Amino acid sequence: MVAEELKDRDLKGTRVEHVDLSDATFYNLLLRNARFEHVDLSEARFHNLMMSGVRITGAWAVNVEIEAELDGSLLVNGVDVVPYIDEVLNARHPGRETVYKVRAGGDADAFRAAWAVDQKAWAATVERARRFPEEKLHERVDGEWSFIQTLRHLVFATDSWIRRAMLGDPWPYDALGLPFSEMDVIEGMPNDVDARPSLDEVLALREDRMASMSQVLAELTDEQLAGTTEPVPQPGYPESEAFPVRRCLGAIVIEEWEHHLFANRDLAVLEAR
Repeated sequence: MVAEELKDRDLKGTRVEHVDLSDATFYNLLLRNARFEHVDLSEARFHNLMMSGVRITGAWAVNVEIEAELDGSLLVNGVDVVPYIDEVLNARHPGRETVYKVRAGGDADAFRAAWAVDQKAWAATVERARRFPEEKLHERVDGEWSFIQTLRHLVFATDSWIRRAMLGDPWPYDALGLPFSEMDVIEGMPNDVDARPSLDEVLALREDRMASMSQVLAELTDEQLAGTTEPVPQPGYPESEAFPVRRCLGAIVIEEWEHHLFANRDLAVLEAR
């Protein structure tokens, strides 16, 4: 049987029944309000999902692994497991609680404290990475970004949310910056996923960008934190609009922390190999 390709189609309201979609690939789908019944998802893999308001009933879950950003509640058989997960993760990763305080609010000092945690965490992670042959730092684990690609993405994130959105530079992007995979194409935007810069080359960029973040936070007042940015009229990322300052700074504080965890997770796999 020849595999079919469904692309750029509006199939709202379609009923799919008694169809074998084993080994199919689904990318960039809109499944809001979809209904699934009698579905076998054994060994399926999901990545970059929006699951707000999802309800799963009558499921048989065996050895299920979920890695997600949890907002609100997560009820499993009627029990909200989010507080327990937070407790375990805070104990497992010292500093996490300080970083995540900025998601629930926090003043300028809370952001400075969270950034200090990020810097310390990344210093230890880079020290760990330097023990690897450099070719290993270009190796991807389970399709995720390599260590060096992760650093390149954080350069892009800082260029976007600090240098562009916060500081008003209309086009701050470095050629080695790496946008997130799902970003729409922007003319001229650097996005060379296959580039192989050295670790030292990327760390020099990182040092420069982290210094920008440190300077913004050093001067930050609670009044500024409660305000919004000035729109940057030129096209780029993020969009040409005003953003809450809290959102811009929070994006970097959380991104830095989460990607430090991802990097250590994958370095552990490389060590085991």
